[in-house]
Amino acid sequence: MGSNSSRISDLPRNEYLKKLSGTESISENDPFWNQLFSFSFPAPTSSTELKLLEEATISVCKSLVENNPRTGNLGALTKVFLSRTRELRLSVECQNHIFIWQTHNALFIICCLLKVFICEMSEEDLQLHFTYEEKSPGSYSSDSEDLLEELLCSLIQLITDTPLFLPYTSKLVKTLLYNFIRQEKPPPPGTHVLPQQSDGGGLLYGLASGVATGLWTVFTLGGAGSKSSSPELTSPLANQSLLLLLVLVNLTDAPDTPNPYRQAITSFKNTQDSSPFPSSIPHAFQINFNSLYTALCEQQTSDQATLLLYTLLHQNSNVRTYMLARTDMENLVLPILEILYHVEERNSHHVYMALIILLILTEDDGFNRSIHEVILKNITWYSERVLTEISLGSLLILVVIRTIQYNMTRTRDKYLHTNCLAALANMSAQFRSLHQYAAQRIISLFSLLSKKHNKVLEQATQSLSGSLSSSDVPLPDYAQDLSVIEEVIRMMLEIINSCLTNSLHHNPNLVYALLYKRDLFEQFRTHPSFQDIMQNIDLVISFFSSRLLQAGAELSVERVLEIIKQGVVALPKDRLKKFPELKFKYVEEEQPEEFFIPYVWSLVYNSAVGLYWNPQDIQLFAMDAD
Repeated sequence: MGSNSSRISDLPRNEYLKKLSGTESISENDPFWNQLFSFSFPAPTSSTELKLLEEATISVCKSLVENNPRTGNLGALTKVFLSRTRELRLSVECQNHIFIWQTHNALFIICCLLKVFICEMSEEDLQLHFTYEEKSPGSYSSDSEDLLEELLCSLIQLITDTPLFLPYTSKLVKTLLYNFIRQEKPPPPGTHVLPQQSDGGGLLYGLASGVATGLWTVFTLGGAGSKSSSPELTSPLANQSLLLLLVLVNLTDAPDTPNPYRQAITSFKNTQDSSPFPSSIPHAFQINFNSLYTALCEQQTSDQATLLLYTLLHQNSNVRTYMLARTDMENLVLPILEILYHVEERNSHHVYMALIILLILTEDDGFNRSIHEVILKNITWYSERVLTEISLGSLLILVVIRTIQYNMTRTRDKYLHTNCLAALANMSAQFRSLHQYAAQRIISLFSLLSKKHNKVLEQATQSLSGSLSSSDVPLPDYAQDLSVIEEVIRMMLEIINSCLTNSLHHNPNLVYALLYKRDLFEQFRTHPSFQDIMQNIDLVISFFSSRLLQAGAELSVERVLEIIKQGVVALPKDRLKKFPELKFKYVEEEQPEEFFIPYVWSLVYNSAVGLYWNPQDIQLFAMDAD
């Protein structure tokens, strides 16, 4: 770095960097800073290039860590940058392009140094490095300004063009959300900071676009122009803005002060909403809900977009009400179903988020009714069976049941099981015109559970008889396994019963599937755990079996469905026992332990824009955040 262009390989020997990290203290007024900031080598445009930059400057960074307690040069560098940011607006008005260019370079240097400092030391040590002054080794001024806080405020000012911090929380959150919504593409790689004069735009335009390219690179940590097949990385600025927003929103509340970013994300409302904000909401703002909805629908392939959708649905009642009122909910629900369908390819956190979103949506009866009115054609990603035409509701049932079956054979996660069944239960009273395949899969799942119940019961019996002759061998807890499987079977029977008692006349295909597999239910008629719920199911099976018997043998499928539709009118509904409505609400406290903070930091870690933190670093950040 310095007045001449540099190559990354030359950086360890660069005289200006060696002076910055050396044993000599540098005054804030020293002309050295202008020389240090006058470099024009191409900034990294991919994560690979950024890693090469980090490797090339590691010796410089280590030297600065060692010498800074004596020299205070990190603080001096920060003060020089802060003084320049205060003059940026005036520099733009005066077209002082060299000043803007050098300020950009100063920010880039600070960004690279802080990355190493953050990874190498604790929060307390990092703060000390910003307070060291030119005195005896390790001394610092207790009354010196908090440079780290001022630096953060300055960076927020660069993002939002506002001069303060906490009072402008809403503007920061709004800016980050709009960055996500716009999904702006990065400038093309190779754009120079100081391009040549051209007839098309002149020097002013060239410098402006060059500085914009450089700032983009700084703020996205080298993501500009990086090649990636991941859709979420087509806009590094949108991706990094979303990650920063999620980190801020999920920070723990202070003892006497609630997290202002969480307050902002949970209270903002639509630009078309003209009602006044309550005085009790200090960080509220307005944003275009239609644009936000569109962006969320398009970006669900990324974990962070799904986590944002969950956060908004769960915590912002304005967003939830708006989304549930949309007439094109399939645009949001289909990407969520596709996440669950490809459960083998997704991490568990992403699957959890998608499933919880469905659970939150199914808490609303209007949603449960409307999804059966949306007819879809040719769902290409559903490969088990060709679905030329199916309702969104039936497709949702198919995908959730498939997730349950996958969980039964692979992960065996009780939390996943419970939420899948809760979503089905919430929908069950509003099942409408179920696709024949969806009806079959409901009964097939019950068949699978029945077989599993019989197997566990047989194992428990054999284990019990074996224990009489060998008391030294520890026995598996088959009693607990049996209890869990019976709890799930009970839930499935309640889901079937809820549909039969509330919407029997809308679901001839479910009655058909029930009759076709009626032998499955025989063993549960007298079971003490299921006797009550089996009364209605047994009544329906007996009633329609009798009518089919009267109609004769060898009936076609069409004729059976016709008899069922006719029989629905004659069924004595007053004989069906009434049960409490099945309603399950998502409770955040029931999440698996240590879910959100580590999950958010893992998203930051896995973001393919040059963040080379170790897993230990993530743990450290998670603990700090807690």
